[in-house]
Amino acid sequence: MRKIIVDKKYDGKKLNTFLLDNFNGLTLNTIYKALRKKDIRINNVKVNENCTVYNGDEITVFINDDLLYKSFNLNIVYEDDNIIVINKPNGIEVVSNNENEITLTKILQDNFNLASFPSPCHRLDRNTYGLVVFAKNTEALDILLNKFKGMEIEKHYKCIVYGVPKIKNKTLTAYLFKDRKKSFVYISDEPKKGYQKIVTSYRVLSENLENNTSVLDVTLHTGRTHQIRAHLAHIGLPIIGDRKIRNK
Repeated sequence: MRKIIVDKKYDGKKLNTFLLDNFNGLTLNTIYKALRKKDIRINNVKVNENCTVYNGDEITVFINDDLLYKSFNLNIVYEDDNIIVINKPNGIEVVSNNENEITLTKILQDNFNLASFPSPCHRLDRNTYGLVVFAKNTEALDILLNKFKGMEIEKHYKCIVYGVPKIKNKTLTAYLFKDRKKSFVYISDEPKKGYQKIVTSYRVLSENLENNTSVLDVTLHTGRTHQIRAHLAHIGLPIIGDRKIRNK
């Protein structure tokens, strides 16, 4: 049995959307089976349909943890006395505000049997896979956080976009605003109140003229929310499958 509180991000959303986003092992089939059996409660009231949930609702799920969470084998790329580097799969958060959610950090800390370490030095989105650096002690964490903040560590991202850019290697500058209420990101070519400057570089790795797609190697020079998605969409190279960006 798991209890989880609905946050404002999911206010007015359907129950299945909330559950699928917060339990990475769940399927729609499992959810609807649980609803038929009345194994899901909202504010301690049994429900048998995919209702709407609201900020502050308490959801209780009587589903086996084996069905709620995916099992992950840690893919350790490098380790020494101070750091450990993990190749994170997609479908799992690095950290989460939801104490019931299984995260990469929790898995690592359980393996080391420590409450606070290893601790992540940066993050990747749930559906992004790639290398994540974890510090194994306070001194290493402080050093690495400062180096990431000072852009002394270079991070590269590979993505597939619609479109084939004429310029194969370019550095972009724009301004970004995140609308938290609507969960959208907006981009402007000119500075505006509330907008933050973003600088992003890309390099074309491969092109598919038949499908009008490209594979890009992207480097961040500033670290803003959804920066890569926003900047590429703004210049007409949206990442395949992305829907969070709006020009404004």
